[in-house]
Amino acid sequence: MVSLSLTRKLAILADAAKYDASCASSGSEKRNSAGTGGIGSTEGSGICHSYAPDGRCISLLKLLMTNFCVYDCVYCINRSSSNVQRARFSVDEVVRLTLDFYRRNYIEGLFLSSGIIRSPDYTMEQMVLVARTLRETHLFAGYIHLKVIPNAAPELLVEAGRWADRLSTNIELPTDGALEQFAPEKRPSEIRTAMARLRGKLDEATPEGKTKAKPAKFAPAGQSTQMIVGADGANDAAILTRAAGLYSGYRLKRVYYSAFSPIPDASSRLPLKPPPLMREHRLYQADWLIRFYGFDVPEIVAGGEEGDLDLAIDPKLAWALKHRHDFPMDVNRADRDRLLRIPGLGINAVDRILVSRRHHRLTLADVARMTASIDKVRPFIVCADWTPGTSLDDAKLRQKLVPTPTQLSLF
Repeated sequence: MVSLSLTRKLAILADAAKYDASCASSGSEKRNSAGTGGIGSTEGSGICHSYAPDGRCISLLKLLMTNFCVYDCVYCINRSSSNVQRARFSVDEVVRLTLDFYRRNYIEGLFLSSGIIRSPDYTMEQMVLVARTLRETHLFAGYIHLKVIPNAAPELLVEAGRWADRLSTNIELPTDGALEQFAPEKRPSEIRTAMARLRGKLDEATPEGKTKAKPAKFAPAGQSTQMIVGADGANDAAILTRAAGLYSGYRLKRVYYSAFSPIPDASSRLPLKPPPLMREHRLYQADWLIRFYGFDVPEIVAGGEEGDLDLAIDPKLAWALKHRHDFPMDVNRADRDRLLRIPGLGINAVDRILVSRRHHRLTLADVARMTASIDKVRPFIVCADWTPGTSLDDAKLRQKLVPTPTQLSLF
């Protein structure tokens, strides 16, 4: 086998890692290297950018330990039958790259995944060793996200959670049937078992009441997963139903949706074109509504074409246009749950409305100061000096509210 330079390995294995979308670092705790200071507190090969809820950009070195893999998943560029250039990092090489990038202030942490080599246990051991070496030998205080190999030994998952801030086990596809069809070596039950084990350890690490004994820290940023969108025939209703079940069943922090990207020498069972990227965006918006706005899956996709979300408008606006009888809502009287259903009002805006209206009746100008989307809000609210009148029934309302590409926002 031809020996590859570290730079060439980085180019190959950073590119191979780009298909995994689940590299966000929000929700972690600041690590302190036992009072010793440690090291650590952008643009280059292997660096991905994620955003925390407060809008802060977070840079991670995103790598595969290797793109060799014993599995032959049809949708994966690194499948065993794929004709791609292969490379493999040693543990020391990943550690060295992470520290070098970190010292140069290019990154704030590491996202590490891998193809399966030799066995799930061996692969997981290698990734855990990287994290342990960074933490123990080099006092690395930065963020570490490890990808879990589903059927690795339970004790390896426990050790992974000891060193990593976040763990993720990819569910891969929205339905068990699709996974069995496209990734026959993988077992949906093994994936769920790994996620359940992580949830059990996360529950153990969560203090209950006033306990004297402090639980051992375990993956403080929780666990996440990823689903590929558009590789199979699952509609948005099926995708969101699976996501809702994962959130409730496994205490996931995030479900990531990754639009399928056609790969070279692909199977005829896969689509020739990727799904619209707007579909991925709408799924994230719907996911947000389910987790934070009190919506459930049936009402978000109800009336959609064949169970899919409307690509032209965001899912909250689509719901509001189908439920005009619920509007307009009086911002001076409606409770929080109802206010959260008004298009254009996010959680922060609703909370500001609830505080401000204790002191005086809100006008349209008051509401405008609390949201960046007053044009979207106006047709659905009543204020002290504003009522939409009959404009809410205007047949052209939808057309007026369809955003231009530069106006796309969450809500």
